[in-house]
Amino acid sequence: MLFHLLHLGRVDYPEALRLQEELVTLRKENRIGDTLVLLEHPPVITIGRNSHRENILATDSELQQRGITLHEINRGGDVTYHGPGQLVGYPILDLRGDLAGKTGPHLGAVDYVRQLEQVLIRTCAEYGILTQRIPGRTGVWTIPIGSAQERKIAAIGVHISRAITSHGFALNVTTDLRDFDLIVPCGINDRAVTSIEEELASERPVPSLDDVANATARSFGAIFGGQMLAARSVEELLRQS
Repeated sequence: MLFHLLHLGRVDYPEALRLQEELVTLRKENRIGDTLVLLEHPPVITIGRNSHRENILATDSELQQRGITLHEINRGGDVTYHGPGQLVGYPILDLRGDLAGKTGPHLGAVDYVRQLEQVLIRTCAEYGILTQRIPGRTGVWTIPIGSAQERKIAAIGVHISRAITSHGFALNVTTDLRDFDLIVPCGINDRAVTSIEEELASERPVPSLDDVANATARSFGAIFGGQMLAARSVEELLRQS
C-alpha cells in the first residue's frame, strides 16, 4: 500500500484548513490516495467541538498582544495550542481502505486514534523517550520514573466525514512550553505538557523538526501498513495518484 507525504514546513493555520478541505474533497472523489500532511504552524489556539471557553486562560487582548490567533474548528477534543517547534500531522485517509488493523468494512474511529498514538509512541522511541497511552485520555504521555507524573508530549484530535479523516496530531519537539500556560491543554488541568527537547534534557542532541518529521513518516508507514511517497505540492500529488 502507498501513502503520499506532503511535508510543507511552516503554514498559517487558515491556509492549512483550506488545504485539508481541498484534500478531503479530492480523497472523497478518489482523485488522490491516502495522504499524510506534516507541517508547523505559527502560534495559534484551536477550539474543538468539545471545547469550553474557560479552558483558554488568556484574554483576547493578551492573545492579540502575543500574536496568537484563535480558531474554532470541527475536530474532536478540547483546546489545543500549536506553535513553532511543534510537528503537526494531518492524515487524509479513507478508513474503508486496506489499512493495517482494519477488521471490518472500515477502520473504526477509536482504533484509528489508537494507531495514531502508536505512530507517535514509535517516533518518540527513536529518540530514547518511552511513552504510553493512558486509558480515558487521548494522546501520548511519558512513562514516569519514580514519583514523577506522566506528562503529555503529543495531542490528538480528529474529524471523520464519510470515512475520510482530517485534522490529526501535534507532537512537541522544541515547542516553547510556556505557551501552554495560556490554556488548559485538552481540558486536563492536573498534568503538565512536555517536549522531545525537554525529555532529552541535554543528555542527547535534540533532533530538528525535519528529522522528527522523517521519523514520524516512517512510523506512520509502519503502523498503517504502507510505503511513503513524498510529494512537494497538491499538483504533484495529483500526478502521483
